[in-house]
Amino acid sequence: MRKFLIDTDTASDDAVAIIMAHRWVDVHVEAVTIVSGNVSVEQGAKNALYTLEVCKASTPVYIGCAKPMLRECSYAHWFHGDDGMGNKFYAEAKSKPQSAHAVDVIIDKIKTYPGEITIVTLGPLTNIATALLRAPEIASLVQRCVIMGGAANTVGNVTPAAEYNIWVDPEAAKIVFHSGMPCEMVGWELIPIRQKNATDGPSCRDA
Repeated sequence: MRKFLIDTDTASDDAVAIIMAHRWVDVHVEAVTIVSGNVSVEQGAKNALYTLEVCKASTPVYIGCAKPMLRECSYAHWFHGDDGMGNKFYAEAKSKPQSAHAVDVIIDKIKTYPGEITIVTLGPLTNIATALLRAPEIASLVQRCVIMGGAANTVGNVTPAAEYNIWVDPEAAKIVFHSGMPCEMVGWELIPIRQKNATDGPSCRDA
């Protein structure tokens, strides 16, 4: 089984990715860590827990950095709605986030499974960058870091040059890209999202 650690600012698109990972036969998601981005970390945790409950998964959820490293929060309510799920305001899940901080969990998981963890980042890179600042040695212990972010060969979705996840915390992105971690950038040009999809709620039937 491939060991995934999903770092997310859970909105509707991330919810679909979480569902897909939990439905994939050779993937085990070790943890879901929450970062500030599309919504606050509190709302992101609610959305992640709801999505996991839909899939009948018991993956632990950990809340991480509540704001970018040097900047103020820039939530994407304009796209994903106030709740990050197209203003569907789904009922809260029965489960709650774990008490440990996401950054501590990221470091611990990577050190516990050296060379085995694939980090999948679906939001800004604040949690990953903070983990690297605290424990730079983890860069060489990660198998892969797959980053949903950037706009290398296309117009950005926030500015002509910038994709949202990188734009929210460019300082964090610089730390991650310069860390020596084996990063694979899945840029905006490869992730076309139609506006109407922002209002679609997650369902295991869609995975």
